[in-house]
Amino acid sequence: MRAAGRPVRAQVRDRIAASDPGLLRLAAGLRTVGAIALAVAVLAVLGSDVTHLVAGAMAAMVATFAIREKQRGQQAVTLALGLPVALASMTLAALLHRHVVAGDLFFVALIFCAVYGRRFGDRGTALGLIGFQIYFVSLFVGATVSDLPELCAAVAVAFACSALVRFAVVPETPAGVLERLREAFRLRLAQLLSAQLDLLDAGPREADRALERVRDGTARLHETALLIQGRLAEGTADEAVARLVQRRVADAEIAAERLGLSLLAARGAERADTLALHLPGAPVPTGGRHPVRDEATVTLRRDLEALRLLVLRPVAADAGTALSHVRNRLLGYRDDENLPVAAPVVQDVFRRIGEAARAVLGLRIALGSAPDESDDSPATARSREELDAEEAVLDAGEEESPQEPAGLRRPTTRAAVQVAVGSALAIVGGELLSRDRWYWAVLTCWIVFLNTASTGEILVKGYRRLLGTVLGVLAGIVLAGAVGGHTWTAFALVLVFVFLMFYFAPLSYTLMSFFVTAALGLLYTLLHTYSLSVLVLRIGETALGAACGVIAAAFVLPVQTDRRTNELLATVLERLGDVTRNAVEQLSGGPPVDLLDQARDLDQALADLRAATQPLTHPVTPLRARRETARYVVALLETCAYHARSLAATAELLPTHPAIAADPRLRRAAARIAHNIEAVAAHVTGDGAGAEIETGPSIASLLGPTAPGVPRYGRVTDRVLRHLQRLDEGVAGLARPLDVPVKALEG
Repeated sequence: MRAAGRPVRAQVRDRIAASDPGLLRLAAGLRTVGAIALAVAVLAVLGSDVTHLVAGAMAAMVATFAIREKQRGQQAVTLALGLPVALASMTLAALLHRHVVAGDLFFVALIFCAVYGRRFGDRGTALGLIGFQIYFVSLFVGATVSDLPELCAAVAVAFACSALVRFAVVPETPAGVLERLREAFRLRLAQLLSAQLDLLDAGPREADRALERVRDGTARLHETALLIQGRLAEGTADEAVARLVQRRVADAEIAAERLGLSLLAARGAERADTLALHLPGAPVPTGGRHPVRDEATVTLRRDLEALRLLVLRPVAADAGTALSHVRNRLLGYRDDENLPVAAPVVQDVFRRIGEAARAVLGLRIALGSAPDESDDSPATARSREELDAEEAVLDAGEEESPQEPAGLRRPTTRAAVQVAVGSALAIVGGELLSRDRWYWAVLTCWIVFLNTASTGEILVKGYRRLLGTVLGVLAGIVLAGAVGGHTWTAFALVLVFVFLMFYFAPLSYTLMSFFVTAALGLLYTLLHTYSLSVLVLRIGETALGAACGVIAAAFVLPVQTDRRTNELLATVLERLGDVTRNAVEQLSGGPPVDLLDQARDLDQALADLRAATQPLTHPVTPLRARRETARYVVALLETCAYHARSLAATAELLPTHPAIAADPRLRRAAARIAHNIEAVAAHVTGDGAGAEIETGPSIASLLGPTAPGVPRYGRVTDRVLRHLQRLDEGVAGLARPLDVPVKALEG
């Protein structure tokens, strides 16, 4: 085991930090459970009965998970505003308890307002969520006017306990979260290097599995980079520091991905297709052959392990002769004269190790490591000078606010109308199933619309909720029989399930639904309303609510999955074109632009597209050919995004790296790529009748002739040409799955 020399406690801590970036899930689970436990304890001391204990526990959960702002001051304001909203919702629910029609109409209006409030940001979302959920709590416990004083007191206690836990017991600051996210990025980078080393060592039988681990590690590293990007503004006091960390994280991510591709090539002694790193199920190149086992490959394994240990070393521990020696050796591979004698593809891996070591050095400096320059080699000193020069030229750019559609085209307005209609159907159908438990159908209808934007997404979410509910009912039957007569044991199990619900919510909606249903089975037991028929009824109400949500999404202002994915695909292509065009313009000698933010906008658009295609790529979809097409298109776009990010990173090195000089010929060479991106986007949006993709000679051949005796690529690195060539091939590859006409050009 590679980490055998490290303490077990450190290994466990690192695994937790890497699996839960920023410990966001752990903190959310502990904060929610802490608020519930404290609220139940306080209410128990005050002599509240079980009904009020349940109401307080559920209100504490709502008050905790509804708050989404990152700044503590904003969280406090939203929590303070949420209490009167919760009390008003509880009061109206109790007053309308005996007025069925008026209560139902008010519930539908409340649902509309709660969803419409999302347009006002995190605070509007939180207040709408609190209003809806507290109304649901009142229905769950059967709130009446006579119970109102005790219930309102329980809600007030719950909000106070939530505030105490949030700000004192399990505090969270933007700076602290960002620091933990950066630590998670470092650990996930080390895990990716371990997976890459396993890929190099894997035999033909293990190669495909090893490559899958590399894919997963690459995706997890990218996920953490995006999380850091979303927290930089709030987590750093200085905008210049934020941009420096953003740059260093991007450098490390790109260097790690390049290293993985060069390792793939080294296995087969030929250049690897970048698509193999992004397309699920793509085989290892050349059937998984081992590289030649010579002295160079032994050294390669040693240096990969050294790079991994360098990444794992705490940022504060940057001193020592041994560390300097390892760092100097790895950074020396950036110079060709230091490369060992080996096949060209193996030498390329050593170059990538040198680049990765430079990225790690830059990341450590940006995260606050005191630079120890006493034992620097000339290669290390040069790397430090380059990093210092890059830091000096980084400046902030201004972001443009995108224009939002108005009226019923606005997503929040459309969703509010859809949820209101679906909830009205769920109320009618739910009351036909049960006059006492109909609100379960409404809750499911509400939930399937959260964080979804198309009919397909709602269908998949409804299916997952129903599956989790069925499994949770089975667990609830067993647990109710085991702890039905033990109140505090049941409450303890509820807390465990609530923690697991929040911990696994970002990973699996089915698991989340399972834990919440199992917890509700225990709550029914505590309220002495448990029976097998009640849990079976919950399945029926859940299925009904999901069906009502799908019906509303399909027939009321519908957004079809194809339309949604096409819109997002057009956005990805637009941002891909922006990054490519601006990077090439800068590489051609044009003025500098904010390529870092543009590259991250591209990554976010691609993440949105990947999420939107889940209904098309879900394992249960009967349209297998369509599923493979969607997976192939997303993989191609991920490959294109990688090369665009690499071009952007190279372009930003121009002011500080004399080896990378501007070459005006690149404008002409990259013109075909820009045209093809526009043609694909026009075909997707339907705005370009007759738009065709152009194919022809290689990108390098388009640079044009040079003067006699002048090296053809004297001012353009081979890396830039390689990325442009791969980007050209990737964009052209979109023609077949998207049915874009192709026009071949003569060389």
